Amino acid sequence: MVLALIGVLGQGGVAHAASGSSSKASKSAKAPVKKASKPKVSSRSVKKVNTAKRKQSVDSRKVKLVKAAPTTKPRAQRVRHTVRAVTPPALSMGQSLGLHGIDDELDLNASVALVVDQRTNEVLFSKNDSAVLPIASLTKLMTGLVVVEAGQDMDETITITRDDIDTIKGSRSRLAVGTRLTRGEAMHLALMSSENRAANALGRHFPGGLDAFVKRMNDKAAELGMHDTRYVEPTGLSSQNRSSARDLAILVSAAYERPMLRDLSTSPGYEVDVGRRTLQYNNSNRLIKNPEWDIGLQKTGYISEAGRCLVMQASVAGRQLIMVFLDASGRVGRIQDAERVRRWVEHQGQMIATKVRPQG
Repeated sequence: MVLALIGVLGQGGVAHAASGSSSKASKSAKAPVKKASKPKVSSRSVKKVNTAKRKQSVDSRKVKLVKAAPTTKPRAQRVRHTVRAVTPPALSMGQSLGLHGIDDELDLNASVALVVDQRTNEVLFSKNDSAVLPIASLTKLMTGLVVVEAGQDMDETITITRDDIDTIKGSRSRLAVGTRLTRGEAMHLALMSSENRAANALGRHFPGGLDAFVKRMNDKAAELGMHDTRYVEPTGLSSQNRSSARDLAILVSAAYERPMLRDLSTSPGYEVDVGRRTLQYNNSNRLIKNPEWDIGLQKTGYISEAGRCLVMQASVAGRQLIMVFLDASGRVGRIQDAERVRRWVEHQGQMIATKVRPQG
């Protein structure tokens, strides 16, 4: 029976049967091993574990980044600083000549000063009064004198053009190119607030043009005996316009004889209509609005070569005085000088009055 079964299965079947019986024997030979059962974990705890892992991974990245950063400073660090070039203020001609180093009894800021009694021509105070220096916009006093003496129509309209633009100092003006105003208005702005384009336009609209006007300025200076004086243009922007305190005292005295120059130069303020708008101008001399002063004529001036300048005719302690201050240092230096002179003259007057007071 067994042989019959082998014959039916053949060799392959015997092999298969043998392998099957042997595998069962091996399984039965091995000791059964029970696997440890895994604890049941809720979905919430799984989420917390996953979140913790993500945080741990992020923290590990941060640690890696920190470790990658250099712990020592590089050998050379480039630090960029903004360096601004400081340009020293330009010296005035008076400073260059050493005139500021000369002391005076009033300790004035101006390197040149002169105080004269207009009626008697008595010199009350002088300091470097023969020095010839740039005079800046004091020039406009001669500009006004020439216009007035020429008898030109003050109601005639004149126009500001590109020829009136300042190409010397590059200063600005509120009078735009194309502005139309009367000659009288231009005179007012030039003398009261030192408007440069207005002054230049006055010269251009003179018979013969600007060259003829400048020639007349120099001729008038010569007629007045201003031998230290020279003009090259009518505004004072050029440092080539020069004079001395002595000559300027002569000019102030001559200009004071013209009521128009007195009125316009001492006007506190002025409005001028220029098309669609009205411009408000103020006097460049703050002493005009000071009630302690009685000023009959004045003009201020400034360019770097000239320093702060001021000329005035004023009544002080019952005397008609002409004051000239050139090359004053500081923005208010010339005003301080005028105040010191006024107090000094008033003090001198009080001393004289005390001496002549009858006794007994």
